[in-house]
Amino acid sequence: MLRFAFSPTHDMNIGNLRVAILNYIVSKQRSEGLIVRIEDRDKERNMEGKDQEIVGILELFGIEYSHVVHQSQNFRFHAAMALQLLHEKKAFSCFCSPEWLEKKREEAKSNKEVYKYDDACASLPDELVIDNQNPFTIRIKKSQEPNAESFIIMTEDKRPTYSFACGIDDMLGDISLVIRDEEHLSDAAKEDWIRTSLGYEKKIEYVHLPAMQDGTSSVKWLLEEGFLPSAIANYLISTAIKPPKEIFTLQEAIEWFSLENISKSPARFDIDILKQINREHLMMLDAKELSRYVGFADEEIGKLAKVYLEEASTTKELRSKVGAIFAPKEIPEELKESVGMIASIIKKAPYFDRYEEFEKHIMQESGIKGENFLKSLRLLLTGSEHTPDIAAVYKCIKNYIGEIVK
Repeated sequence: MLRFAFSPTHDMNIGNLRVAILNYIVSKQRSEGLIVRIEDRDKERNMEGKDQEIVGILELFGIEYSHVVHQSQNFRFHAAMALQLLHEKKAFSCFCSPEWLEKKREEAKSNKEVYKYDDACASLPDELVIDNQNPFTIRIKKSQEPNAESFIIMTEDKRPTYSFACGIDDMLGDISLVIRDEEHLSDAAKEDWIRTSLGYEKKIEYVHLPAMQDGTSSVKWLLEEGFLPSAIANYLISTAIKPPKEIFTLQEAIEWFSLENISKSPARFDIDILKQINREHLMMLDAKELSRYVGFADEEIGKLAKVYLEEASTTKELRSKVGAIFAPKEIPEELKESVGMIASIIKKAPYFDRYEEFEKHIMQESGIKGENFLKSLRLLLTGSEHTPDIAAVYKCIKNYIGEIVK
């Protein structure tokens, strides 16, 4: 079993999404389930509805999972196992105040030493623990590993720390492999020691991904900007491993992805590369399907959108380009007369299948020629003086001329 864990305290960012995608790929390769774990330990910072929003994003990206679990549902297990460790003398109550610990850290710093908790409370007699009315944390006794220390597993307000909660939750979920960002590298040894202290013998494999610099961009924002889930997934996988080809689907990646080939270097989010990939994925869409992204359900409008992919790279940009064709046009004062004349001619003109015939007819009837003619015609038909090949545009809009030239 694998798991993707996230905190519902903020929008899902692309770094989070990359971790989710890689966990999904490997779960499919290993024919193991994927648990979605919502790490809602921080009640004050949890955002209402954020858990459902992020699960919805996972589904939008085609990430299948076995079930969703909230970490808070396991608080009773965290408390019970902390008590077990206390009972077995594998953990102890620590009455050192935050101010005292900070003083010790400052002393270590001034002595140019690495601070480690000195186990001041590790051997307190039971009567001193029972009669002590001061707030306390619970620390697990340190392992025999070099530089190990007795670290906190339950805070003063009786909440599990990140390492303790994750260590136990992965045990309860029968997790076999954890794929996550390298910022959690130091937590792995703690989580292993927690499970070992509880008598859990199964060893969990860890893969820590190199950091994704500038990886805090919101996935929701990217979707709103018009990036396709398939393109975002394509890009994020490419930042983790060198793919056999530039453009691919998530299902194709399952066939060749390998954890052994994960890049050891940090990745940097590059929106320009994402735009290039997104353009390719938009081009791969069926014309009628693409038309729905710009507010239509018409194959010809889908073909029109593909023409505009020469200068647009997102569905938001395409909606703007296509929308301008059907919207009222803003005409510069110096072109209003020529545009008005051309519009009047088009309204009376017969249907022309080929652009060349359409253009020739209007030019003959209006007497307007040269750059002034092309500017006026482009503005009237598209709302812009600068467009892709106007003949290619006309081919897609010729059946809408009456609606465009009002």
